[in-house]
Amino acid sequence: MELEVRHLRALCAIADAGSLHKAARQLGMSQPSLTTQLRRIENALGGQLFSRERTGCRPTPLGRIVLSRARPLVTEMRALVAETKAAAAGRGEGPRLRIGSTASRAIPGWLRRLRVRLPGTEISLQMDVSANALLRLVAAAQLDVVFVHEVEGSPLRLPESLRRRVLLDREPQFVSLAADHPAAERPVVRLGDLADDRWMVDPTVDGEWDGLRRVLSAAGLNPPVLHGDYLTAASLVATGEVVTLCQPTSRGRADMAVRPLFGDPLGVRLLVAARTEDELNAVYGELEAAYWEAARQSAAYTEWLLRAGDPRGATGGPLVPATR
Repeated sequence: MELEVRHLRALCAIADAGSLHKAARQLGMSQPSLTTQLRRIENALGGQLFSRERTGCRPTPLGRIVLSRARPLVTEMRALVAETKAAAAGRGEGPRLRIGSTASRAIPGWLRRLRVRLPGTEISLQMDVSANALLRLVAAAQLDVVFVHEVEGSPLRLPESLRRRVLLDREPQFVSLAADHPAAERPVVRLGDLADDRWMVDPTVDGEWDGLRRVLSAAGLNPPVLHGDYLTAASLVATGEVVTLCQPTSRGRADMAVRPLFGDPLGVRLLVAARTEDELNAVYGELEAAYWEAARQSAAYTEWLLRAGDPRGATGGPLVPATR
């Protein structure tokens, strides 16, 4: 069996959806057909690409390697098709901005500001759990700019050809736990308060599992750790099944609390990268404003910033008018 673009697209869909059922629906095919196709792909490559778990499908180590090569190819093919259709329709190619990002609550505000500042520009967004994969896409000119998170102790592999700017040198990582968890009554949670809890982490996020493992080990803890995506984790946190690390811009819910960890044992650095300084300048101000807008919307983060003596907890940081 020779792999085709449609096979790579199917693999990406399964990884993004987290389940065969959802991926099949997105691809417009039946689940049995997609299951059969995946089995043939795995046979052709000689190994299992996804582990079937109760919470869905997760890429295996081999699967992550294949996906890291498949995603750029699928992205490039989509761009080729779009550009070819535009040329065939006689439309000149207008300005475009291809953004990549790891998960962040700043993304909606960033896109909103960019669309106001850059009218007529076609803005696309590609999300990925792997910051390193996004950086490679910028270096290969398949994306223009990326916003990524670098977990403390796990440096990213930044291509030498890229320019970077640090949005925040150290963003503390908080913990999310069920609203009725005893530790949720405290404004700051100690790791020892969670000694009897199961944790959940997404091992496909660059550096995330290593960072959590270091923090737990330093605290003398060795709790059971489940692997899964953070959408699933949120559901399990709400029911008290697990606790998990989260970004400080995360907002609590009626069934889930977000709290800082005592001593801020784990942090991440927030980076923006592009091939030129001009590309960085074109997007950085809007991202900075969007980040602090998201920070203001998190009560736990706002309080943490004020306790740390950071005035951005009250002002939201430097705001850039969307009409600039």
